[in-house]
Amino acid sequence: MTTKHLCVTLVPLFNHLDMNDQYLINELAIHKQFAKGEQIITPDGHEHLAIVARGSMKVYQLSPNGKEQLLRVVEPGGYEGENTIFGAHNENLFAEALQPTEICLIRKEDFQNLLRELPELSMKLLNLTAQKVTRLEQQSQFLMMERIEERLATYLIDLYKVQGDMLVTLPMKKKELAAFLGTTPETLSRKFKLLSEQGMILLDKNRIQLLDVENLEEI
Repeated sequence: MTTKHLCVTLVPLFNHLDMNDQYLINELAIHKQFAKGEQIITPDGHEHLAIVARGSMKVYQLSPNGKEQLLRVVEPGGYEGENTIFGAHNENLFAEALQPTEICLIRKEDFQNLLRELPELSMKLLNLTAQKVTRLEQQSQFLMMERIEERLATYLIDLYKVQGDMLVTLPMKKKELAAFLGTTPETLSRKFKLLSEQGMILLDKNRIQLLDVENLEEI
């Protein structure tokens, strides 16, 4: 597998297509390297689909007071920018490299042509976009919970349900998780310590052993 073909084969949006169509899409992709902290998507930037080939990027928006609100962390195989592809104006969405990151960019015009030529691609995009909307709704529910420990306990139980194991792995750094749950890293650390002292979890860096799921659910 060549480096340049990595983007297409990794992305669920494209990897169901036959190889000829994948090569066609690959030829349209612009491969670009971003340094840690470099912005990949900005409201005043070009309209394109940004696909992560290597590394990771955080997607966030700014609150009215300028505070960063994390929406998600996008890892290899993930993408961002489909809303602008459909014609929506990006008013407050940013994406920033969390580490040295390779991105494949597909211009809006090129992607819209692909959707017209490949109807199955349109259906796949609608399906994946619906899943993303569901995740955003889940985050909104977190922020409606008054207590931080309630948000954290709910998040850990959701991880347990998704990963199917009492030993769960955090899919993002604690700093990003704090922003996702609408709190500060310091407060999140205190809540992790509280749950640990109460015998509900055993914390080991980004891996957490759930010891008492029943009491976590009661929180």
